[in-house]
Amino acid sequence: MKKEASLTDTQATRETKYLFNKIKEIAKQGYGFGHQDATAYGMGWKNKAKEYRSDVNDVAGDYPAVYGFDIGHVELGNIQNLDTVNFGQMKKLIQKADNAGGIISLSWHAHNLISGGSTWDTTAFVKHIIKGGSLHTPYRAWLLRVADFLNDLKDKRGNAIPVVFRPYHEMNGAWFWWGAGNCTPEEYKTLWRETVDILSREFGVHNVIYAYSPNGLNHPEDFLRYYPGDDYVDMLGLDIYQHGTTEEFVEQLRRDIPLLKKIATEKDMPYALTEVGLNTIPVPDWWTQVFDKEMANSGIAWALFWRNAWPDHYFAPFTGQGSSEDFVRFKKLPHVLFLKEVKRIK
Repeated sequence: MKKEASLTDTQATRETKYLFNKIKEIAKQGYGFGHQDATAYGMGWKNKAKEYRSDVNDVAGDYPAVYGFDIGHVELGNIQNLDTVNFGQMKKLIQKADNAGGIISLSWHAHNLISGGSTWDTTAFVKHIIKGGSLHTPYRAWLLRVADFLNDLKDKRGNAIPVVFRPYHEMNGAWFWWGAGNCTPEEYKTLWRETVDILSREFGVHNVIYAYSPNGLNHPEDFLRYYPGDDYVDMLGLDIYQHGTTEEFVEQLRRDIPLLKKIATEKDMPYALTEVGLNTIPVPDWWTQVFDKEMANSGIAWALFWRNAWPDHYFAPFTGQGSSEDFVRFKKLPHVLFLKEVKRIK
């Protein structure tokens, strides 16, 4: 087990170590509110060169504490990601969020290398991209593009911006090419370890905190089934969405979050709800009477809500949305931390 406050990457930058310790401090004061693509687009708008806004700020008067972005398609050399966010613009938004005191979380919905399909094409190929596999060389070329993106994230002083990176997430589900049934647990663990080693030891990426985040659990043993080891993970997470009734969602939180806390405490790692949400938020008081009632005092560092993409696919309120008033009450809770509160945490 790693010593307290140490990171997977022994050459991690000073800023990355600082962020890691700050994440631990956040959890002592409450939990941060996060939003995917918060400043890239929202309901009825998309970021333009001189525009900086978010639906969250429009409603609550502050920006998220945690900003989620996805680098899917960077491996292809494309100019924009799978959600049509230009990578150059993404870098600028990351720089602005970091400069304001926000935390950056990156996911990677990578293409299917063997079929040419999307992340959700489950044609199996993990065994072909790990060392000794026939596709290991082209996969290394993918990782070089990931490394180039990460190394190009610079603050105004020219230092690398630290990020939380959670590749190959929700591996206990079957919907991604790296997921359950599409590779063995041992193949997954090898893929994770080799990815970390190649990025940090060969391609010089030293601004990353590596987060391991399964989907909501069907069985407790699911959490560690694909776990690559303490020396390759810095923080833990879970992705839990409300797909059914409120009662079912609450039951899952009450079952999974204590397990996440137990494992993270044993490993001395911070932990978070790395994806969460209720699509279209049809419950008017969902923020204070459902979500926060379960998350207050849970020990999570943050909860990252998914993106506001279309009129039938959004996870944070926007002006006039039915849960907006409750969201403002949620924002005012002393333990719910937005950008202004997190910025003050040293």
